[in-house]
Amino acid sequence: MLIAQISDLHMRPRGKPAIRIVETNMFAARAVAALMALDPRPDAVLVTGDVVNNGTPDEYETAHQVLRRLPMPVYAVPGNHDDRENFRQGLRSFPGVVAHPRFVQYAVEDYPLRLIGLDTHIPQSSAGELCEERLSWFEKTLATERGKPTLVFMHHPPFDCGIRHMDKIRLIEGAERLEAIVRANPQVKALAFGHHHRPIETLFGGALASIAPGVAHQVELDLRPGAADGRIAMEPPAYRLWRWDGERLVSHMAYVERFAGPYPFIED
Repeated sequence: MLIAQISDLHMRPRGKPAIRIVETNMFAARAVAALMALDPRPDAVLVTGDVVNNGTPDEYETAHQVLRRLPMPVYAVPGNHDDRENFRQGLRSFPGVVAHPRFVQYAVEDYPLRLIGLDTHIPQSSAGELCEERLSWFEKTLATERGKPTLVFMHHPPFDCGIRHMDKIRLIEGAERLEAIVRANPQVKALAFGHHHRPIETLFGGALASIAPGVAHQVELDLRPGAADGRIAMEPPAYRLWRWDGERLVSHMAYVERFAGPYPFIED
């Protein structure tokens, strides 16, 4: 089974860039084209939040037009730049988006690898949370299929990565309880996040915790303890591929753009 993860699309109304300089709609369309060109094609696509930039209905209309080009199922969860109600309305045709009465979180049972999406959105905040209701739902959902390998996906990472301005707006509430739940459920093989616009990995509750880069702009890599507020960097847009072979879940990072090559290995 092959799963693609794209994150932090930050789509805008048609013709408007994000942060005044980033043509995010163009980058999102290029990411969709890159996924469609993969051989083999992914069985599913995860979109780990910040689908749009300002959470407005016209942005979701643009996002829907781009994402619906994908021929495989698209599973999305909201990020801090999203608006939960506009997300639910604008992307309601995507599976799971309106499955829960309050939050955008759901389980996907159609594959050898179970997929669980969690909603970490806090209205009017850049940080994330998993409240008692969301965490209880997660714990109960895991309990129904303890024997099935699971990939969990959400927007906000629950750990410090050393980029200080991003650590301030990670998953603030519920991180410790989330880790305890993951540790108690070894069927959780990995957790997939967005938000930080960089490829970052660690262990969390005994499982792989993996942050995807953005498919548009990245966050500057700045690990200085006293670093000021962050800046964006126009590093190459990229995404993650998750490969499940029935025993092992492997994560690859792949670039959206095409570069020179490939060339054959030739001995000198």
